[in-house]
Amino acid sequence: MQLITVGTGSKGNCYILKGKSDTLIIEAGVKFSEVEKALNFNFRAVSGCLITHEHNDHARHFEDFEYHGIGIYCSEGTGNAIGLKPCETLISGKQIAIGEFQVIPFDVRHDAAEPMGFLIHHEDCGNVLFLTDTYFCDYKFPALNNIIIEANYCENIIRGRYENEQLKKFLKNRIIHSHMSLQTCMKTLSANDLSEVNNIILIHLSDSNSDAKVFQKKVSELTGKNTFIAQNNSVISINKTPF
Repeated sequence: MQLITVGTGSKGNCYILKGKSDTLIIEAGVKFSEVEKALNFNFRAVSGCLITHEHNDHARHFEDFEYHGIGIYCSEGTGNAIGLKPCETLISGKQIAIGEFQVIPFDVRHDAAEPMGFLIHHEDCGNVLFLTDTYFCDYKFPALNNIIIEANYCENIIRGRYENEQLKKFLKNRIIHSHMSLQTCMKTLSANDLSEVNNIILIHLSDSNSDAKVFQKKVSELTGKNTFIAQNNSVISINKTPF
């Protein structure tokens, strides 16, 4: 299984889980032409597209995905917020099948109508946690094999940058109440059993409030796992086993 990052961050998010016979897209926040390039214009294996919430950097281009025959899966709140009737409405805790992928959506904490994270299972990649745009996670997840998780900012960086002006304080408060910091990301990882985890991929890093090299080093040292920073157009192998 490959994780193809078409886009990550505030300019637009889209991630593709590409297996040997089935493909799942997560987020519709980039131009569809970029997805076409990432999949070499071959959509026969695409089973659907998950959307976590309605914000533009995650859902802006959903109509283009629909136009090209890709079914959208999201919560009722997300669907209502963007004027979408999904192929199937996601309910927190209720497992659904999207092609060969088994998906359990769960609620997260973000300033959106009904945002969700996903626990995804496929024979090729095992259990994959997808967690973004939340300032905290209420759940622990058993038998994870791969983790795709937000590390948007560093608390020390943002504290120093946004301490004075009123507008900057507003921006700081908005960020810390809607996105996951490196420190919370590390606490979330530590709260879970990582014994079977092969890879940890950090996503949605802030352009101005993060340091990719430092984030990768800290998470790698904490967990002892292969740690990657997702970048636009990057491809990372996320097989169920290391081999």
